Amino acid sequence: MRLRGSFAIWRRDMLVLRRNLPSELVAVAAYPLTIYLAFGIGMKGYIGLVEGVPYGLFIAPGLISMTAVTAAYSESVWSLWFHRRVQFTIDSYRVTPISVSEIVIGKILSGFSHGLVKGLAVGLVIFAITPFRFPLEHLMAYLAFLIPGSAFFSCAGIICGTVMDKPETIGRVEAVFIMPLIFMSGLFFPLSSYPPALVPWVRALPTTALFEGARQALVGGVFPLVFALQVAVTALCTFVAAVWIFRRKMAE
Repeated sequence: MRLRGSFAIWRRDMLVLRRNLPSELVAVAAYPLTIYLAFGIGMKGYIGLVEGVPYGLFIAPGLISMTAVTAAYSESVWSLWFHRRVQFTIDSYRVTPISVSEIVIGKILSGFSHGLVKGLAVGLVIFAITPFRFPLEHLMAYLAFLIPGSAFFSCAGIICGTVMDKPETIGRVEAVFIMPLIFMSGLFFPLSSYPPALVPWVRALPTTALFEGARQALVGGVFPLVFALQVAVTALCTFVAAVWIFRRKMAE
C-alpha cells in the first residue's frame, strides 16, 4: 500500500497543530491536571496507598495515557467532521489518487501525533509537581500499549466523524460512551474495587486492557501479553470498520 497520501494528510494536520499549539496545550492539559489536583492531591490524605503506592502516583500514568488517547479521538472526530461538513475537503479526495485506507491511516497518524504531543505536555507537568518517575527502559513497553490504543481511539473518532452530521451528537457520544469507558477501566481505582462478579466484564473492556497494561508497563516494567493482544486486536478491528464505513460514506 502506498502511503504518500497518508503522509500528506498527516503533514497538513501537523501544520494546523503547530499554528495553534500554545492554546491546544493549555486546553488539553487543563482537564487531567484539574483531576489530578482534585483527586491525586485533594484526596490523598483520605485514600492512602493503592496497590502499594500513594494514590497520586497510582493515577498519574493513567492521566498521561488518558490525555494521549482522548486527544487522538478528538483530533480524528472533529477534524473529519469539519473537513466533511464545513470545508468539504473529503469531497476533493474523490478526484485524487488517495485511497480510503490512506485517508484513515493519515488520520490515525495525526491522532497519534496529537496525542503524543499533548500526553507529553501533561506528563512533563505531572513530573514537575509530583515525585512520579519511571525507568526509561519501561518506555518501549508503554508505547506498545499507547500506539495501538491511540489507533483504536482514532478509528473510533473516524467512525463517529463519518456517520454523524451534527456536532451535538458527537458531544453526546463522547459523554455517554467514551468517557464512561475510560472511567470504568480502573483509571482512578484498582480493579479489585469492583465486585468479583463484575471484574471479568470490566477486564473485557478494551480500555481496561489499555490503561491497566500501560500502567503495569510504565511503572513496573511488566508486559502483560494478554492485555497487549487485546488492545492490538481491538485496534485492528476498529481500523477495518473505519475503512469500511468511510468507504461507504464516500461512495454516497
